[in-house]
Amino acid sequence: MALLYNDQIWFIARKAVILLFNCLKPFFEKLMMMEIDKTIDAAFEPLSSAVASIVFYSVSLMGLDISLILVWLVVAALCFTIYFDFVNFRYFRHAIELLRGKHDNQQADGEINRFQGLMTSLSGTVGLGNIAGVAVAISLGGPGAAFWMAVMGLFAMSTKFAEVTLGVKYRQHGSKQHPEKISGGPMYYLRSVFERYGKRRLGQFMAGLFAVCCIGGTLGAGSLFQVNQAYQQALIVTGGDASFWANKGWLFGLLTAFLVGLVILGGIQWIAAVASRIVPIMAMLYMVTGMIVIGIHYENIFGALQQIFELALCPQAGIGALMGALLVGVQRASFSNEAGVGSSAIAHSAVRTDKPVSQGLVGMLGPFIDTVIICMVTALVIVISGTYIEENGMEGIALTSRAFASAIDWFPYVLAITVFLFAYSTMISWSYYGLKCATYLFGEDDKVETIYKMMYCGFIVIGASAELSNIILFTDAMVLAMAIPNIIGLYLLAPEIKQDLQVYAQSFKVK
Repeated sequence: MALLYNDQIWFIARKAVILLFNCLKPFFEKLMMMEIDKTIDAAFEPLSSAVASIVFYSVSLMGLDISLILVWLVVAALCFTIYFDFVNFRYFRHAIELLRGKHDNQQADGEINRFQGLMTSLSGTVGLGNIAGVAVAISLGGPGAAFWMAVMGLFAMSTKFAEVTLGVKYRQHGSKQHPEKISGGPMYYLRSVFERYGKRRLGQFMAGLFAVCCIGGTLGAGSLFQVNQAYQQALIVTGGDASFWANKGWLFGLLTAFLVGLVILGGIQWIAAVASRIVPIMAMLYMVTGMIVIGIHYENIFGALQQIFELALCPQAGIGALMGALLVGVQRASFSNEAGVGSSAIAHSAVRTDKPVSQGLVGMLGPFIDTVIICMVTALVIVISGTYIEENGMEGIALTSRAFASAIDWFPYVLAITVFLFAYSTMISWSYYGLKCATYLFGEDDKVETIYKMMYCGFIVIGASAELSNIILFTDAMVLAMAIPNIIGLYLLAPEIKQDLQVYAQSFKVK
């Protein structure tokens, strides 16, 4: 009887879902025919161009356009590496020990463990940049760009260490309704450091600027762009115009929004639990596939490595080619691991620990995994296969897919799964970043959280259904704009971080 009863409930629920889709389908089809997305895109173009022109302002050097925001990120990574006595190398082994649970204090304040914190952070950075971004770097800067991506990834570890340490140190229990919840990130340490210098209003402005940029970047780069790219890849592998998904972006968006909503409603604990399972799976799936391709072309491995190093350090085309490979590689690395942007500090702030420096050391492993390991697998596959030589101009995911398909003809299907997992994990983690910035601005309240989560899921539906290039450009600019106030705060608090690091090293006798 119980089994029969459950079958009846399942039958009714399935009928209800089908009925809902049938009711919503004409509405969304009519909405798409109205070309509202194009109207919004066109109306947004002036604001998008204005903001992008400021954030992505470039100067010309040796015939190359150098973005000042890129210089801002690179200089910070180099300065923090030197100032903290190469913390990224000296404490690497200790960071691995911490990640494995050594020195954990289960009674410490926090909501998630170290591994979950790192995986949540990685779910926001390990994404399409590791697949398409590397291909763009090689197609523009040649194989040598891959080397500079890895170098930048190593230095970026120091920036990540600094912002994660501060995120944990200045976190707060701000919710009266849920006092167990933790909020942290650049908003809090920016406000505190300027108040310390008697610049309370400036601190509020800088923290507010970061929060506003984060919310805008979350809704665009973390929602619109991710689901749009996942939908496009799903459309390609299922037949293009003849696919079931053709002209059903709204349906794809609804299903994705439903899956995202199931997780983000549970807060950081659910997000961390899902991320700690998805990230290792998707990373291993991608890396194993990549290693298979590299193994098939095993006779080209030495030549590919030699080519990468030679073109990175002593290109035949001269200093111009060297600068091109360096700048492109560094740029793609900076955009891939987001060190300096400050987003990761929000996720790591919820970790159970009573020693902020310890979580900062775990956090610095993010750029190493993201940029040095995963990105280099993509680079080796592309260089070993030789597909980049076809000179089709700047290419992204198409070049990566072609490189894998040179050895595995069914790889586009694996890529479709990987892209969806990458996009999905990015969406759930970035939803949390935007949520914490929204509650910082409008108060730690359940109503604020509910409104934000509904808005976030709504943007997922829009992203799969529309072509909003100007909005995506605008939100990308807002993500990188987060680095301006964040790195200023890191510079001001650097002496404090260094002192905390020295105390920590003495207590654990780490050299």
